Amino acid sequence: MLFGLFRRSANEVVIERLHAVIVEAARQPVLYLDLGMVDTFEGRFESLTLHAALVLRRLNALSTPGPDMAQDLADTIFRHFDRTLREMGVGDTTVPKKMKGLAEAFMGRAAAYDEALRGDRDRLKKTLARNIFGARAETTQAGVEDGPLDARRLEALTRYVEAMADALGATPAQAFVDGRVPFADPALFRSEGSP
Repeated sequence: MLFGLFRRSANEVVIERLHAVIVEAARQPVLYLDLGMVDTFEGRFESLTLHAALVLRRLNALSTPGPDMAQDLADTIFRHFDRTLREMGVGDTTVPKKMKGLAEAFMGRAAAYDEALRGDRDRLKKTLARNIFGARAETTQAGVEDGPLDARRLEALTRYVEAMADALGATPAQAFVDGRVPFADPALFRSEGSP
């Protein structure tokens, strides 16, 4: 009876626990200290989006109720985004516009990661460079030597994402229900030269 009693929106405890595991993985200090994530609102958004996108990708690939869990998880993530904006002091009239932008960014990145993981390694690196490193990647690609994008960090982050995608791809549905998401330890992927 794996999901005999699971109905959409009926098991908030499972979804909240899953959300908490994703948030914990996305906030690991080594991601910011060694793998190139930036410790800003935008950087934390990118990290959370990356980790959540990988979980959502797996849930959507599972049979029922995996896709229902994915939808409930996405809804929970957006509720938390809304709450965070309000806690940051964003006014009630501005929140819907900000939420629309966050939702579009989240869904766009999730689709880009899914497509990149179906493609070759170079596509994944480019997607990570664009989403995680942003303007730093554009500066480096424009030919600035020793630019802000550290190729070693991009390589380390790529290996980290590949390891997570592989582990999640072999994870049974019950593990997500139990909150046992096999996120990789980012410390194992530190770029050379990191402390």
